[in-house]
Amino acid sequence: MSDLTLHDFELDEGCYKVKLLLGALGLPFKKVDVDVFPGREEQSPRYLRLNPRGQLPIVTDGDLVLYGAEAILAYLAHRYDPAKVWLPEHPAAFGEVMSWLGFAGSELRAAALARLHSVFEVETDQAAVAAARHAFRIMDDYMTKREFGGGRWFVGDGATIADIALFPAIALSRDFDVEHDEFPGLRRWMRRVRAIPGFITMPGIPAYH
Repeated sequence: MSDLTLHDFELDEGCYKVKLLLGALGLPFKKVDVDVFPGREEQSPRYLRLNPRGQLPIVTDGDLVLYGAEAILAYLAHRYDPAKVWLPEHPAAFGEVMSWLGFAGSELRAAALARLHSVFEVETDQAAVAAARHAFRIMDDYMTKREFGGGRWFVGDGATIADIALFPAIALSRDFDVEHDEFPGLRRWMRRVRAIPGFITMPGIPAYH
């Protein structure tokens, strides 16, 4: 039995990643809503004690406090997926998953910044949209090549936390005027992600994939 609490903002894509995996794992959890906009509650003294970076998502599991979406995904998969489906144990597959988690936390940061500017009028680098589109092109080229070989997921033969970590940035890209038709390989992959048992959506993700 888990004792999980997610400190959540409904429109935060990092929080959404965590909820996607929790849904796929069928894990019960408590959700605590955080007033990010306009309240900036995640930067209050209470939340800085949990995460000195002043960011969401934050997950507690008993006395354990974790922050950073990709780290949380890796923990949840390692702790609560005994079949090792979501975080494979095979060294090559494990390494590939971790590589894409790194991509999600670095190259795809541009997409998060572009969306923050468009949706919440947060000041960001004007090059963020172009950088996001470049990251999506890397993903689309990779997935298209995988499909030619019969692959349907970013790593291995089934969905992993790599797919969970990568999905929100492109799924929410219309919020900053990057259309999905530009990336047909990713569009087909997004349909597969939406069919994962336990899938949940969030505001801004269209239903037509």
